[in-house]
Amino acid sequence: MEKLEAALAKAREMRQGALGGPEAPRSSTTKAAAPASPNWQSLPEVALPEGHAQRYRITALSGGRDAAPYDMLRSRIIRMMKEKGWSRLAVTSPEAGCGKSTVSLNLALSLARQRDLKVMLLDLDLRRPSLHRTLGHNPEKSLHEYLDGSAEFEQCAVRMGENLIVALNASASRRPSELLQSQVSRDALDAAERRWRPDVVIFDMSPMLASDDNVGFLGNVDCALLIAAAESTTLPNIDICEKEIAQLTNVLGVVLNKCRYADDSIGYDYGTYQ
Repeated sequence: MEKLEAALAKAREMRQGALGGPEAPRSSTTKAAAPASPNWQSLPEVALPEGHAQRYRITALSGGRDAAPYDMLRSRIIRMMKEKGWSRLAVTSPEAGCGKSTVSLNLALSLARQRDLKVMLLDLDLRRPSLHRTLGHNPEKSLHEYLDGSAEFEQCAVRMGENLIVALNASASRRPSELLQSQVSRDALDAAERRWRPDVVIFDMSPMLASDDNVGFLGNVDCALLIAAAESTTLPNIDICEKEIAQLTNVLGVVLNKCRYADDSIGYDYGTYQ
């Protein structure tokens, strides 16, 4: 793991020097005056039973030892995004099976435990959506139907707690790449953001090496997080994906997921109640 981190750091340094610095954030455009924000409490609420949450490795619901890794990631992400004035974060991975959707939901829950933040999580893995199964809820309509203009946002969105909205898909999209790269899709996302006014929007994207879905979409976000699986994702694949993401948006970092050997010396129990 140390060798992997050292190799990644060296690769970033070399790439930063070659590119002349990090990519600039997405360009801002003049937006129309936002309408009155609807009441978040109007959305149906979904609650995860403890057993269901454990089955899907959703550990950031209420804090504590199991939520600590996501809380640490949350604090670093918030600091970096606030410094840059960013609000849109994409979460992707080199290939399937890295746990990006699990990380996306846990990160969103960790962020939402900060009461002054309003968080929105959108399932944009339109080929193999999974958040509806994780939450145990099939929406009336799918998020991809809202993106193509055939459904309302409220028909695919649910609320978790007071300040987290999750937009779901009940099925896969038949044309995900074309939809994500379309202007109508971008306009729909902008409209939802203006109307609901979240502080942070997380996009759970498809894997980088699985399709071209991300190529036409990542330019719409401020930054991206790459999720790699320990003992599965190769260093060359991480490097390839980092280079491609850096050409489309800002690389916020790489998260090494599915580590079998946790380091208890980190001190996750420090100052916590049992």
